[in-house]
Amino acid sequence: MVGRTALRSESKHGSASDLVANLIRKRDFYAGGLMILFGLVMALKGPSYRLGTLMHMGPGFLPTVLGVILIGLGIAIACTALAAGEGEDEDILPENPEWFAWGCILVSPLAFMLFGSYGGLAPATFACVFVAAMGDRSMTWKQAVVLSLIITVFGVGLFHYILQIPMPVLEWRG
Repeated sequence: MVGRTALRSESKHGSASDLVANLIRKRDFYAGGLMILFGLVMALKGPSYRLGTLMHMGPGFLPTVLGVILIGLGIAIACTALAAGEGEDEDILPENPEWFAWGCILVSPLAFMLFGSYGGLAPATFACVFVAAMGDRSMTWKQAVVLSLIITVFGVGLFHYILQIPMPVLEWRG
C-alpha cells in the first residue's frame, strides 16, 4: 500500500515536471510570457495616472485596459503551448535567422532620433526608411533611395504641413 502511494506520488511528480520541461521548450510559452510581462507593466503603471470613468476617461484608463487585455492574450498564447505536441514549436529562433534585417529594423528608429535631433524631420524620415529598407534582401541601394525619397515627401507633407507637428523640416544643430 505504501509502495503504491509512493509510486503514484512519483508518477504525478514526474508528469508535472515533464509538463514543465515540455513547456519551457515551446516558443509560444515565451511569447505569451513576454506579453503577460508587458501587460503587467502597463496594468500596474496605468492606475498611477488618473483613470476617470467610461464617459470621461483619464490618461491612465487606456493603458490599464490595454494592459489587462494584453495579459489575457498572453495567457491565451501561452496556453497554446500546451496543445502543441512534443517536438513541435520548440525552436525559439527560425532556422535561418535574418540578423541583418532585424538589426536594420531595430536601428531605423534610432536613426530617426539621431537625424531628427540634428537635422529635422526630412533627414530623419529619409534615414529611418533607408535603413529599414536595407534590411530587405531584395532591395537595392537605388530602390531604397527612391522609396526613402517618396516616404520622406509624403511624411513631411502629412506631418509638417497637414498635421502641423512642431518639428522643423530641415535645420542644422551641429
